[in-house]
Amino acid sequence: MRQRAGPTAARPGPPRARAVCPRLRRRLRGAGARRPLPLFFPPTLLPSPPARPGTAPAPPAAALGGGSAGSARCSPARAMAAERGGCALEAVPLPPEVRESLAELELELSEGDITQKGYEKKRAKLLARYIPLIQGVDPSLQAENRVPGSSQATAAVSKQQKSRSTNSRDERFRSDVHTEAVQAALAKYKERKMPMPSKRRSVLVHSSVETYTPPENHCAPPDVTTGLVEHLYHERPQVASVRGVPRGYNSSILETADGVPVNSRVSSKIQQLLNTLKRPKRPPLKEFFVDDFEELLEVQQPDPNQPKPEGNQMNVLKGEPLGVVTNWPPSLLAALQRWGTTQPKAPCLTALDTTGKAIYTLTYGKLWSRSLKLAYTLLNKLTTKNEPLLKPGDRVALVFPNSDPVMFMVAFYGCLLAELIPVPIEVPLTRKDAGSQQIGFLLGSCGVTLALTTDACQKGLPKAQTGEVVTFKGWPRLVWFVIDGKHLAKPTKDWHPQVRDASAEIAYIEYKTSKEGSTVGITVSHASMLAHCHALTQACGYSEAETLTNVLDFKREAGLWHGVLTSVMNRMHVISIPYALMKVNPLSWIQKVCSYKARVAVVKSRDMHWSLLAQRDQRDVSLSSLRMLIVADGANPWSISSCDAFLNVFQSRGLRPEVICPCASSSEALTVAIRRPPELGGPPPGKAVLSMNCLSFGVIRVDTEEKLSVLTVQDVGQIMPGASVCVVKVDGTPYLCKADEVGEICVNSGATGIAYFGLLGITKNVFEAIPVTAAGVPVSDQPFTRTGLLGFVGPDYLVFVVGKLDGLMMVSGRRHNADDVVATALAVEPMKFVYRGRIAVFSVPVLHDDRIVLVAEQRPDASEEDSFQWMSRVLQAIDSIHQVGVYCLALVPANTLPKAPLGGIHISETKQRFLEGALHPCNVLMCPHTCVTNLPKPRQKQPDVGPASMIVGNLVAGKRIAQASGRDVSQLEDNDQARKFLYLADVLQWRAQTTPDHPLFLLLNSKGTVASTASCIQLHKRAERVAVALLEKGRLNVGDHVALVYPPGVDLIATFYGCLYAGCVPITVRPPHPQNLATTLPTVKMIVEVSKSACILTTQAIMKLLKSKEAAAAVDIKTWPTILDTDDMPKKKLASVFRPTSPDMLAYLDFSVSTTGILAGVKMSHAATSALCRSIKLQCELYPSRQIAICLDPYCGLGFALWCLCSVYSGHQSILVPPLELESNVSLWLSAVSQYKVRVTFCSYSVMEMCTKGLGTQTDVLRMKGVNLSCVRTCMVVAEERPRITLTQSFSKLFKDLGLSARAVSTTFGCRVNVAICLQPNRLGKLAEQGTAGPDPTTVYVDMRALRHDRVRLVERGSPHSLPLMESGKILPGVKVIIAHTETKGPLGDSHLGEIWVSSPHNATGYYTVYGEEALHADHFTARLSFGDTQTVWARTGYLGFLRRTELTDASGERHDALYVVGSLDETLELRGMRYHPIDIETSVIRAHKSIAECAVFTWTNLLVVVVELEGSEQEALDLVALVTNVVLEEHYLIVGVVVIVDPGVIPINSRGEKQRMHLRDGFLADQLDPIYVAYNM
Repeated sequence: MRQRAGPTAARPGPPRARAVCPRLRRRLRGAGARRPLPLFFPPTLLPSPPARPGTAPAPPAAALGGGSAGSARCSPARAMAAERGGCALEAVPLPPEVRESLAELELELSEGDITQKGYEKKRAKLLARYIPLIQGVDPSLQAENRVPGSSQATAAVSKQQKSRSTNSRDERFRSDVHTEAVQAALAKYKERKMPMPSKRRSVLVHSSVETYTPPENHCAPPDVTTGLVEHLYHERPQVASVRGVPRGYNSSILETADGVPVNSRVSSKIQQLLNTLKRPKRPPLKEFFVDDFEELLEVQQPDPNQPKPEGNQMNVLKGEPLGVVTNWPPSLLAALQRWGTTQPKAPCLTALDTTGKAIYTLTYGKLWSRSLKLAYTLLNKLTTKNEPLLKPGDRVALVFPNSDPVMFMVAFYGCLLAELIPVPIEVPLTRKDAGSQQIGFLLGSCGVTLALTTDACQKGLPKAQTGEVVTFKGWPRLVWFVIDGKHLAKPTKDWHPQVRDASAEIAYIEYKTSKEGSTVGITVSHASMLAHCHALTQACGYSEAETLTNVLDFKREAGLWHGVLTSVMNRMHVISIPYALMKVNPLSWIQKVCSYKARVAVVKSRDMHWSLLAQRDQRDVSLSSLRMLIVADGANPWSISSCDAFLNVFQSRGLRPEVICPCASSSEALTVAIRRPPELGGPPPGKAVLSMNCLSFGVIRVDTEEKLSVLTVQDVGQIMPGASVCVVKVDGTPYLCKADEVGEICVNSGATGIAYFGLLGITKNVFEAIPVTAAGVPVSDQPFTRTGLLGFVGPDYLVFVVGKLDGLMMVSGRRHNADDVVATALAVEPMKFVYRGRIAVFSVPVLHDDRIVLVAEQRPDASEEDSFQWMSRVLQAIDSIHQVGVYCLALVPANTLPKAPLGGIHISETKQRFLEGALHPCNVLMCPHTCVTNLPKPRQKQPDVGPASMIVGNLVAGKRIAQASGRDVSQLEDNDQARKFLYLADVLQWRAQTTPDHPLFLLLNSKGTVASTASCIQLHKRAERVAVALLEKGRLNVGDHVALVYPPGVDLIATFYGCLYAGCVPITVRPPHPQNLATTLPTVKMIVEVSKSACILTTQAIMKLLKSKEAAAAVDIKTWPTILDTDDMPKKKLASVFRPTSPDMLAYLDFSVSTTGILAGVKMSHAATSALCRSIKLQCELYPSRQIAICLDPYCGLGFALWCLCSVYSGHQSILVPPLELESNVSLWLSAVSQYKVRVTFCSYSVMEMCTKGLGTQTDVLRMKGVNLSCVRTCMVVAEERPRITLTQSFSKLFKDLGLSARAVSTTFGCRVNVAICLQPNRLGKLAEQGTAGPDPTTVYVDMRALRHDRVRLVERGSPHSLPLMESGKILPGVKVIIAHTETKGPLGDSHLGEIWVSSPHNATGYYTVYGEEALHADHFTARLSFGDTQTVWARTGYLGFLRRTELTDASGERHDALYVVGSLDETLELRGMRYHPIDIETSVIRAHKSIAECAVFTWTNLLVVVVELEGSEQEALDLVALVTNVVLEEHYLIVGVVVIVDPGVIPINSRGEKQRMHLRDGFLADQLDPIYVAYNM
């Protein structure tokens, strides 16, 4: 009984042969021994295991094919067990009693005590619990091979011998075996549904019906990325967690449950994706644990059970000796001379036109005379500056179209006669031809200066304006010479070329394009050329005057060797079939064989395949004249199916089976092997059905039964006469392979190429290899040439090729052949959706391993749905049959892949386009989750390490605790009355009395003219009027809240002080945008409601807007509180200004929307407000004599403080530039700075970006207008984020020409709990003269991998994984900062990343919220360390950062502590146990392609979602999917789950220029982004 390790076999386990009953084992072994094998290896090649007494001796093949090689899907352990002649059951841990029953059953069956049917029934019952049936597999495939006795086995053997002798093909090897295997593999996957990518209709060619199944519930599925169930967002519950509504979205987003829209299409697709990802990956990631920040990539460990070669070491094979032929010419030219003079009328070459008519027959006489003329002309008639242009040994390019073999032949032999070296190349059709640049490089390195061509071809080449042929990109300058008759001179009587004997001099150079796309020239000597012709003549039995039909390209490889060289040697007549004719009439070559009674035809499998498709029209062709049909690419895995199918159809038309002769060749070694017909003494053809799994480990195992994953290969005949061949290991030293091992075939013969022109290093490697035995002894003193073919030597010394080195893809330590993968893809409903010959498979290196990419051209009529179906089926088929995942599958529109010269796809160019993002696919499916199995170990958090042990650890390691502080305020004297005042209202009154006309504010409009001003007294009076209006019109009480809804300007400032005068609490609110009420008005309404404002102060225009019909559509306008407009207020005097009873009373509320989309207001007391102003005044040295320019939004944070508070406190003049005005006049801010000679200016990143983008090309214009920035001492960017170092650097560089100092730009840092923690003023005031103010901001480089583990490790600039960070400014006076652990709240050392905690007199006093949830946030404002200094009260900023003591000293001579902000804690992504900052991933993504304008990332159910804005044509959209996935994998070791391509401007950005990633996430899940394309990576 034979058990097949097929789909029904049980799950893998260790082989347990010993536990099987001896009788059963003997029976199994016997059955194994009797099994017929399609391939027997000669005993000399393989060790045969000793036969045991009492058992039939195992045939020699047992080592190679004994037993089933195991299914593609069985574990190597089981495969090994099966290979050793065991049955797959042995791999299953069956209980002893079941084993016993099975043994008895076996016995009963063998002795005839039970019928076959009964046996199967009982056996199935016994095994039912151990072998789960696979649903959906064709029952016939699932059944066992149930041939128990020997009668069927012997019948099979005799049948096989019979089939051998008659040479008819065994049915099993028909090409549909592969299709059958693919169908079976696919049957298993029926149930799996993958989410289809979403495409915008404009990108769709056809609309498709999209069906979605919304998920049952929205609970988060398990983390598919790590196996650790973790919370995604380390989100602290925030106050008023009503998300502000971003631009462009419908307010209904707010009604989503758990942040997930209830029935969105997107969430159902993601659910579908997660369901497909829940299946475990093939190599499961081990659970490991190392808390070191060295992220080591998983190194694929070799599987201990993988098949290993077991045969003897092979010997060098020698071919038959080259026969001695009488009167064999001493060189090819001697042969041409002989035939040209003795047989001038004999036909040499017939050329056909595109209708198949013979247009010209070149005779040997004509070939000889025209070649002479050309040789004479080249040497004597071409001159430059009276010197001959060419001398013997020079290289000459031959540029001839495939339709003109006659001219090519004349040019080739003319060059040989003139002792010039021809370099045949393709005709460059356009400047951008695929690979044309590389050909140019080859011509340049060969020193080619002359190109020969025909008149017609020269006319077709692109011309420059001078009328000369253009110089193609990467090409040297060439002289083009037309060789048509009228341009050639007749040789003089006394001129005779020297026809020398064949020497080691170079005869010609053949180009070859490598896997990487580089082009090399292979030099062939005269002697090699002659020896090769001799060997081919002997192997193919060529005789004089035979007719040969050549369908191949006559410029290189087999087309040149048979159709141009060997044919002349033997005075044969060649019928050359041009490619253009084949395209019109694929049967043309068969018709010519028939009409010319050709004896030999040289074709490729493609030509056979094409003729099959067209043969129905032709009934009267006969192929009986053929004695050899040479299949030039017989070494390709799919050639066997073309040969079989061709024979099936044409056997009835006179084609004899033994005529088909596949051959193997390579550009370096020329012809390696060719099958000889029986009359030339060839052995019968061989076939091998090999286990694909074993092949991927480089081991040959015959696999007779497991149809699912086998490779059927045909032999390529015997090695060439006069050659020696051996097979060596592919990598490293060329050790000889064992007999059952796949290696690279090497040839030693006089008939191979001799070198790569001009490339000595790789020449030595390839043309001078010395194979050695396992002991290291060279096998020969002669060097061998590596052929680039992978194969082995089989029985009868037949050569089998299983792939090419160029198509080899090493994935996770296993070898896969590109051609095999193509064959599998073609077997999946091949003709329906893609073009058969237009599939490219290659590998790209991503994350230290090769990843397989498959690109195919899609038929125009294939619908979106069909193509996606086809793609998912291809993935599944390749996964089943090759056990390898495809990383990316892309479909491109028909006819867009770069073509190789004669049809086919230019693989390296396709790969180049893929990597550059220039492929423009119309469909793409990425599967990184299934392929990438070498990610670093997920980090597991250490069990609780207490804060105390951390402190001790830091101290022991000599690291200081990370804390720092600004100058001590109590020690500082401000020489100003203002510090006596605790209340800003008092300061304003005091200034109005002492310096009434001192200007405080100057507001500019977009033209740069002054729109309004305010002096101390003006501001005081306007504030009084506002206060009167509030008390009288508004009837407000002390402590009531008032919303100020004003555009940026003096009104906003005046009403703010008016509120203070009246004892009310002001809240500044950005007015709604009239053109975008639907999204901006709800935010206004929300702030008014949440802040419990009793009244709204605004302008007349905005008041109308708030009550308009349009507003009513967005919000309920009936619920507004009292609205007062302040445009015409009564000029009444205020009785008395309100005085707060205590400095701790509330002064104002500061409302802002965080980047995570959470709206919250903080409370600022009078004490905090004046402390803030004092700190800023001291840090920036602000005095009444100073002017500063502010280009910031005045509604919250530091922008509000600088705009409304500081001028009144310090008395300096503020020039106010509303950022909105820059939209109509970008240079407004910089012009104002220059005009007023401002020394200190503040802006935001969005303003800086507008200037950089908008003024990039206009610096000269600005200089002409007199803009000069040399006055600027410091330009501070106000931000609540990590400093944007690239932006500040490009800004500095750009405006350096306008006099901006390189050191002027610096950054600040503030956040909700404290709006000004750091400011970096550059040398100012008195200290500037001494040259000792604040030090320059410093930049450090940290290791990005360490940061993910919350460690800070400084590295050198430019080192891998380095991230530049700029310090966020100098800590303000009175501010203390400490870095605390986010969870244990213990202090950290300065080598750790932690949360920045701040303590200062100007901290906000707490959140203000409607819902009274202060308890949740108590620790944001009143946090204490859990260890160390537990007394100080800190505010938690919610930002991660670290402190570094720098070597720089500040004015007081102290060393300066720099604070580095890394990012917001709420925004960090926790993936694979590590902490990622979105900005780092986004920076990598933006670099990936020139068309990516902006990018934002977020996570959803543990999937990383990347949204990119495409700034380019929509056809580029799908190029980005692979590039984005690659870059995130390479740089961050993360797998992207979903890639969303959107239009520019979709990613919401707040007024500070920060991305609102959470809004984006909501919009994505609610399906409101209108994406161009959404790719769900599998």
